[in-house]
Amino acid sequence: MTKKSESQRRLARPLIQLAQRSNVATSYIGQTGDYNEIDDEVLVQVLAALGVKAHSDAEIQDSLAQIERNDATSLVPGTVFALLGTPTQVTIHHRVDTVPMASIILENGERFSDILEVSESDEKNDDGWATATLILPQTVPMGYHQLEVRAGEEARTATLIVAPEKVPLPSDLEKGQLWGWMAQLYSIRSHDSWGVGDFEDLRTLLVDAHLKTKADYMLINPLHAAEPVGPLTPSPYLPDSRRFVNFTYIRPEEIDEYRAAPASVVAHAKLLRRQVEPLNDDASRIDRNTMWNAKAPLLRDIFEIPRSAERQASFDRYKSEQGSDLDAYATWCVAYEQWGRPSDSPESWTTTETMTSPRVVRLVEEHSGDVEFYRWLEWVADSQLAQAQSDAKASGMSIGLMLDMAVGVHPLGADVWAAPERFARGATVGAPPDYYNQQGQNWSQPPLNPRYLEKTGYKAYRDLIRQMFRGAGALRIDHILGLFRLWWIPEGSSADKGTYVGYDSDVMLGVLAIEATRAGGVVIGEDLGVVPPYVASALKSHGLLGSVIEWFEKDENGDFKSPDSYREYAIASVTTHDLPPTAGYLNYEHVRIRKNLHLFAGAQEEAGFEAAAHLEHAKLLRFLVDGGWLTKEALLDEGACEQQIIEAMHKVLKASKSKLLCAAVVDGVGERRSQNQPGTNNEYPNWRIPLADDQGNPVFAEDLFSNPRVRSLGKIMDE
Repeated sequence: MTKKSESQRRLARPLIQLAQRSNVATSYIGQTGDYNEIDDEVLVQVLAALGVKAHSDAEIQDSLAQIERNDATSLVPGTVFALLGTPTQVTIHHRVDTVPMASIILENGERFSDILEVSESDEKNDDGWATATLILPQTVPMGYHQLEVRAGEEARTATLIVAPEKVPLPSDLEKGQLWGWMAQLYSIRSHDSWGVGDFEDLRTLLVDAHLKTKADYMLINPLHAAEPVGPLTPSPYLPDSRRFVNFTYIRPEEIDEYRAAPASVVAHAKLLRRQVEPLNDDASRIDRNTMWNAKAPLLRDIFEIPRSAERQASFDRYKSEQGSDLDAYATWCVAYEQWGRPSDSPESWTTTETMTSPRVVRLVEEHSGDVEFYRWLEWVADSQLAQAQSDAKASGMSIGLMLDMAVGVHPLGADVWAAPERFARGATVGAPPDYYNQQGQNWSQPPLNPRYLEKTGYKAYRDLIRQMFRGAGALRIDHILGLFRLWWIPEGSSADKGTYVGYDSDVMLGVLAIEATRAGGVVIGEDLGVVPPYVASALKSHGLLGSVIEWFEKDENGDFKSPDSYREYAIASVTTHDLPPTAGYLNYEHVRIRKNLHLFAGAQEEAGFEAAAHLEHAKLLRFLVDGGWLTKEALLDEGACEQQIIEAMHKVLKASKSKLLCAAVVDGVGERRSQNQPGTNNEYPNWRIPLADDQGNPVFAEDLFSNPRVRSLGKIMDE
């Protein structure tokens, strides 16, 4: 029998005990059911990234002893979690000669009036410490409160997070299914764009999607903040800050002040836009840098136009709401603009300077207007995004905009530079080897430090989720497994030489539940790849949805599963952005890309992959015909019947019980080119492919949902 667990001898080792006490996995089960034990060197390095010393036997023993001391003498944890309407017990550690007392300050500043019971236990240790149990009443309201605990001269304030057990689904989703489109916003330009899809294009897409195809939402790529100057990073999944919005998506002409702009500014705007107008007709590449080089000077002009008292008050409120995080991002932008692109060299300003260093303080003083400009850009971006969502809801969409949330941030970006204490240093996150990436994946992103999160009441995470719901009716959390555990890779190691580090999923899911409930929103978790079964169960129990991809829904023999087996609490789609559009996949675009980029280890691997692709193709067509979604005649000329095959695959979705169904815009127009080839950077033009139809012609935002092929697919989804 294949070994599936660690031996008692291994579990007795001090290093293994230290790792497990620190929520660092010492073994794991891979996607194929293979059992893996983590090397000692990996454990030592990951523990070091958490701030736990384990380089020698003496350090291991000292670290274990420190954990024991902390567990026995900590008055109360930094974060206490409770379910709404449920009595909760909290363990208090106090000196034997003291009497512990507790009180709650609600998030609105009021003192909670109900009595908090503290009962003593008989547990005492040899160092003079005892334990007591605090009973939190079920009447504590939902929210983020302060739990004050005092015992003698000792006092500590913890963050008390009280979350609903389940996020209530919108009534029409609770009763049945809703469907929508998925799209890469930057790839869909209008005739009035600046060469890249923007917030005004998003507004058009949302409204037209409902009015012309009756869609209830649109899922788009992450809109997290990027660099202030070029070259701009193409990937929306490697942002410089998740906390703020990418202001390069602003449509300058839709800013209120532009409508009252002097003639000189209007003339300048027309000149700048004429420079980028040809980009809208280019179906080969998205050129973000040329777009931003033209758009940024105009935005500077508009910033200088006086604002009305009402508009200035709105801007001031935004700055007050966003607080120090906005100041930090704006400061990073100015430093980037003045001192150049960050690097990991010892001489780079991101290495030598911090938010409080004298050089940065002087920079902010000398460039206060520039700092204000970047605050203003964020306010405008936030406003235009919120307006798109508002118009989507006004048009009749049930959900409106569904925003994608990236796993992490750029290691040299604003979030990491301004608040390095929030992140673990010496490790990056990724994924272990699986079917699709046999060497594993390294996403080059530093992980959030779970110890910091617990110590600070998860405030950074709470602020992030709340900010994203400002302009969306739903959130898709990329790699939702990261709320449970993340694959940490020690700095300098290959992606397969990592291990999982655990996070408090109860708290993190609880924060999602609070923010989604307050926003009346929906949360979807991308739970594909190496994901334990308990994740799907946990999502469902919290009223959150998982993900189903038709191409991946196969049994152990590689045969496609009946849609009857699709999860109810899920968003079901034919494809994902990491695969070619369905027309491309049916024509083996995924094979061609790998061949052209020499991504195969050798001829044998290449032949095996190609053979598997052809077998998968044959099984799909047989599945569609056998299920009655496709006629046998379509198999006689697949090329001529490509649209029917794609629509048949979407009929499969309609036959499922999944709550949310999703069709890709690229499948609607017949696009074949992939947006992203995992495992590549500039070898393939990832995230730079404009939307084009099956003939290679650009498809414009204002025309998209009048396209006959798109309307045909939309009709199937709406039946």
